[in-house]
Amino acid sequence: MKTIKNNNTKEIIIKNSKFINYLIKIDSPDIKELLDDIKTTHPKATHHCYAYIYNDIKHSSDDGEPTGTAGSPMLNVLEKNNLSNVLAVTVRYFGGIKLGAGGLIRAYTESITENLKEIELIELEKGFKVEISFNYSDEKQINYILNNSKVIDKSYDNDIKYIVLINEEIKDKLRNYNTKVLEDIYIEKDSN
Repeated sequence: MKTIKNNNTKEIIIKNSKFINYLIKIDSPDIKELLDDIKTTHPKATHHCYAYIYNDIKHSSDDGEPTGTAGSPMLNVLEKNNLSNVLAVTVRYFGGIKLGAGGLIRAYTESITENLKEIELIELEKGFKVEISFNYSDEKQINYILNNSKVIDKSYDNDIKYIVLINEEIKDKLRNYNTKVLEDIYIEKDSN
């Protein structure tokens, strides 16, 4: 599995229609706010079609284009490139020339394919989103173990709780602490 290193945008023109593809790295399947931002940026666009893969969750939308001509082809490109944790949105401004079903499939496929050519991909590995509870006296040791891991949340009460993304190796190092797996996920290989 791979993901994109950075977000990117690419615009192409096909038969007077403008297709603007956004590739966005996501850390959850909750994409509503990202879609709303793009719709706000392009309020006069004819369509805002999208596809995403987050771990084992896959979804696409044709947003008014004929069924199977926009979101599904974009999802297909994500799958063929073995990508995860990526949202692809293609904004279309209709240029007055109808493309037909085959033309639309080619256009939406090309919009994402051209954008993928411009970005760097990074390897993903199986990982875990976990909650770790520990005593204040263990904080220094926990921070040492989690050195390069992505800590999502910290809370300090009677004990300390972290929500963190870790790989199998870090999970093994935390076996003596109160660790609860919240979700099996993919994480960037170099993040631990």
